Amino acid sequence: MNIILIGFGGALGAVLRYIVNELISKYLPFQIPLGILSVNIVGCFLIGLLMGSLITIKDNNYYFFVVGFLGSFTTMSAFTYQSIELFNNNPLHGSSYIIITLLLSIFATYIGLNFSR
Repeated sequence: MNIILIGFGGALGAVLRYIVNELISKYLPFQIPLGILSVNIVGCFLIGLLMGSLITIKDNNYYFFVVGFLGSFTTMSAFTYQSIELFNNNPLHGSSYIIITLLLSIFATYIGLNFSR
C-alpha cells in the first residue's frame, strides 16, 4: 500500500512542480531559474511544517505527502543541473543561485518546523 501512496503522491508532486516552474518562468523571466528556486523553497517549508508536528509517525500521510508528493515536488536534480549551466555561463550567477537556494531552503525548513510547533 505504501508504494501506491508514494506513486500517487509522486505523480501529483511532479505535475505541480512542472506547472509552478512553467508559470513562474513564463511570467517572471530572470537570469536565475526562479521557478525551481520557488519550488524548492516551498517544498522545504512544507516538509518542515509536516515533519514538525503534523506527521509524527510513518503512516499513510507520511508516505503520500512526504515521500511521494514532496519527494517529487522538490527538485534538487534540476537545481544541480541548472547551477552548473549558470556557473558555466556566468560564475557570479551560478554562485549566487547556489547560495540563495541553500540559505532560503534551510531557512524555509526551519520556519516550517517552528511554525508547526
